[in-house]
Amino acid sequence: MSDGARPASDPTGETVELADPTARRVEVITAGHLADEAGARRGLSDASALVRSAAIGALARMKALGTQEVVDALADPSPTVRRRAGTEAAGVGGRGSRSVLVTALIAALDDPDPLVVESAAWSLGERRSVRAVGRLAEVARSHGDTRCREACVAALGAVGAAEALPAILDALSDKPTVRRRAAVALAAFDGPDVEAALQRCAHDHDWQVREVAEILLDPPTR
Repeated sequence: MSDGARPASDPTGETVELADPTARRVEVITAGHLADEAGARRGLSDASALVRSAAIGALARMKALGTQEVVDALADPSPTVRRRAGTEAAGVGGRGSRSVLVTALIAALDDPDPLVVESAAWSLGERRSVRAVGRLAEVARSHGDTRCREACVAALGAVGAAEALPAILDALSDKPTVRRRAAVALAAFDGPDVEAALQRCAHDHDWQVREVAEILLDPPTR
């Protein structure tokens, strides 16, 4: 990491020191809007976690964020940076994005910060990663934080693989927010087990679970 201050150019062309992390963060965000890739990349090694996080976002904005930057950011000491990396990973393509990046996202499901786990699960769902189903199912069943279980259930529904269904059915016995996600996730599946589960959801204590079940059991006709 740098010592915090680093050089930049003012409108007159003179070099100035941006000692204020807020100013450096604004500079990196601006670089993202101006497609200044070099300016955005400078923020990746900044002393401030907020600047590093902004750099990830800036590179993502200009479609210049690669697998290695995300993998490195998922190992950052700051959960702020790891969360941003987990979220932006959804849109990363190119070399290593289907192998190395997915492996890193699966590993992030073990992160001590629940919001990192949540963001990694979301990206795995957006990427339709069948390889992640086993670990997503384990976290959906066992994580101590409701948000993490909910995110993993949603990801399993987004993936839609047959092997994801058992964990989604198990989630119908969880807390209301998780049950709602599980009910929605059932839209990706069919069969007698799914039909029976939706019938049970139609009598759930939570009105939102019942509403989802009613819609899926009797979809509107055009």
